[in-house]
Amino acid sequence: MADSTYDFVVIGSGPGGYVCAIRAAQLGFKTACIEKDPTLGGTCLNVGCIPSKALLAASEKYEEAQSHLGAFGVDVGNVALNLLGMLAHKDKVVKANTDGVAYLFKKNKIDWIKGTAAFTGPNTLSVTAEGEAQTITAKNIVIATGSEVTPLLGIAIDEKRIVSSTGALKLDAVPKTMVVIGGGYIGLEMGTVWQRLGASVTVVEFLDRILPGMDGEVSKSMQRILQKQGMKFRLATKVSSAQASETGVTLTLEPAKGGNAETMQADIVLVAVGRRAFTGGLALEKAGVKLDDRGRVATNGHFATNVPSIYAIGDAIDGPMLAHKAEDEGSIVAEIIAGQSGHMDYNLVPGVVYTWPEAAQVGKTEEQLKQEGAAYKVGKFPFSANGRARAMNMTDGFVKILADAKTDTVLGAHIIGPEAGTLIAEIVLAMEFGASSEDIARTCHAHPTLEEAVKEAALGVDGRSIHI
Repeated sequence: MADSTYDFVVIGSGPGGYVCAIRAAQLGFKTACIEKDPTLGGTCLNVGCIPSKALLAASEKYEEAQSHLGAFGVDVGNVALNLLGMLAHKDKVVKANTDGVAYLFKKNKIDWIKGTAAFTGPNTLSVTAEGEAQTITAKNIVIATGSEVTPLLGIAIDEKRIVSSTGALKLDAVPKTMVVIGGGYIGLEMGTVWQRLGASVTVVEFLDRILPGMDGEVSKSMQRILQKQGMKFRLATKVSSAQASETGVTLTLEPAKGGNAETMQADIVLVAVGRRAFTGGLALEKAGVKLDDRGRVATNGHFATNVPSIYAIGDAIDGPMLAHKAEDEGSIVAEIIAGQSGHMDYNLVPGVVYTWPEAAQVGKTEEQLKQEGAAYKVGKFPFSANGRARAMNMTDGFVKILADAKTDTVLGAHIIGPEAGTLIAEIVLAMEFGASSEDIARTCHAHPTLEEAVKEAALGVDGRSIHI
């Protein structure tokens, strides 16, 4: 292979990496992106956000046809699951997205260097593919290697009986019973998929609540709604072991605070206890790049490492492990390297759980404000009082807005209900520009829409919601 020299090289083609490469190319840098996998897009596009949302959408339609369309006067007769067809839909969506990134690379004249990268110095990389290595030299190198599944002590993931989120995307049959270890975003989403398709799902969570990073009221409401849907929960419980056999998995459970152990059987176990930065194999020590105490690349707040030519973004550094966070960081770091200014407010990174109903949040939770001793007001409006939600038969949940008691500036927002992930965007934009709840309340919202619940919650901060 021929050696190559670039202005800008990105290691990793996930949402952070490919967006970073595109923005760098737009800014006039001679750019390359190194990716070891056969397709671009990283975890998110190949085995994460995109395929999981494809299955969530498909399973939702199956459940709706099976159980809910009759309420609208739509009789569909016998509904049958075509699991192979559903998985084919997922694969088609993944291919469309990864092919799209490849097209964008060609459009922006970005070289895709296929192989595994390792540093040999602060400006040089060795990239190995099929036993051959080439040297890549770059003025600027951005580490965007993402994250990997966090393992759980005593549990060996075989992607057959004991699966990670990757294995949960391609089960060849609906299990009768599934245990999900972890009550966070990934566990609840993938548990929801297989429950809709017929599995009996139990979520085992070490903490005493699900969705521990979200507002407590949202967490409680989500658990109550999912229980109504049939999902079971074992909270404040740890899984000390899981042994797979040809017929299933035997789990050993213990109270998180100590106590007697018990066993549980399941056809499939999904380990979803989180993700960790993927920095192994990069030979960072040869470039002198420092890691933090959790194995993430240490940066200075502007994505620069301790080595002047090397930067890092996304799941490889501190902060929420979210694709949209990585995308924004990718654009910003390219602009900073180009001499422009760039800034990211991590308080304004929204988080969304794509169950049904969805849950979404931005800014501070009520628990955080109480802990900080902040003076705040709460406006809350239920979807049961929203005309569009009633028309859709989707009345579970609410919109909750937290505002400063003196200035009325919006400090946080929390939504559980239909299209929560879409509705939160209005509040993120409002907070980005320092809006008050009065600003949202005074904005004309179309009728009848779900967005009116946001306006009503904003009105509620001042105790003047109209429709409740």
